[in-house]
Amino acid sequence: MASNNFIDYVKINCRSGKGGAGSGHFFRAKGLPNGGPDGGDGGRGGHIILEGNSQLWTLLHLQYQKHLIAKPGESGGENLRTGAQGDDIIIQVPLGTIARDAETGEKKLEITEHGQRLILTPGGRGGLGNDHFKSATNQAPTYFQPGEPGIDEWVILELKLLADVGLVGFPNAGKSTLLSVVSAARPKIADYAFTTLTPNLGVVAYRDYKSFVMADIPGIIEGAAEGKGLGTRFLRHIERNSILLFMISVDSKDIAEEYQILLSELEQFNPDLLTKKRLLAITKADLIDDELEAEIRETLPTDLPTVFISSLANKNIMQLKDMIWQALHAKE
Repeated sequence: MASNNFIDYVKINCRSGKGGAGSGHFFRAKGLPNGGPDGGDGGRGGHIILEGNSQLWTLLHLQYQKHLIAKPGESGGENLRTGAQGDDIIIQVPLGTIARDAETGEKKLEITEHGQRLILTPGGRGGLGNDHFKSATNQAPTYFQPGEPGIDEWVILELKLLADVGLVGFPNAGKSTLLSVVSAARPKIADYAFTTLTPNLGVVAYRDYKSFVMADIPGIIEGAAEGKGLGTRFLRHIERNSILLFMISVDSKDIAEEYQILLSELEQFNPDLLTKKRLLAITKADLIDDELEAEIRETLPTDLPTVFISSLANKNIMQLKDMIWQALHAKE
């Protein structure tokens, strides 16, 4: 996923089609000059529909397509002919896309499965023809319904990546390096803060041809909830992750304190994130010996599964995978 192509938030204008009018026609034929009403119904206006596509990872294709206008339905005709429906507009979106009303922020729908189709903006209903209004006391109704108008609305599409494991940590904690080692993903890696500017996904191969999906989220700093650094813009992507893997560098001044800062920032963004399963990976463990590792371990929370890893030296990477797999499949 190229960083300059990753778009996870777009605002679009959706205009569904107007319903076609019903017909007020009366049947006429030789020898039958006063036939009854035979006006058909109008066709439904076109819907605007979202469809899930597992091959998409971004909303980039919608960034410059701000106005989506569906076609109206056609009017009904004689001989009870129903007007044609307006063509629907089907928008392909990545899994994890949420649609919200731009004015109220109310959630309209979300797409979580490949091929799933949901109506975002429904088209107007077609009007009824005069045939529907005939009765014993009104055998020649001239009344027919106009079609219902379409809906004109602004909608926000927001992407939340679907992944099994979300990597959480400060900049330069080694998240991108780990993802590049355990998967085919190639995130940008450099020796400066905020190298990762957009989330990255990778499929991690496990034993016996099993696998799980890992998401590298741009680094958090203290005060992110108040907008410092990259703020909390990308934290929405870990709301759907089953497990949060906290990553802290072994050369941190106070690992336990860093962990608490990360927890605090997550809690301020969304308290529900603290209910997710948590694991801790102490990175760059090739910089210390076994004796120092034992000393550091004594300062860490005892109720948090912890592993010391080195992505460069491939130290305990398989142990980390085992720990993640067990957490993913542990019974509640």
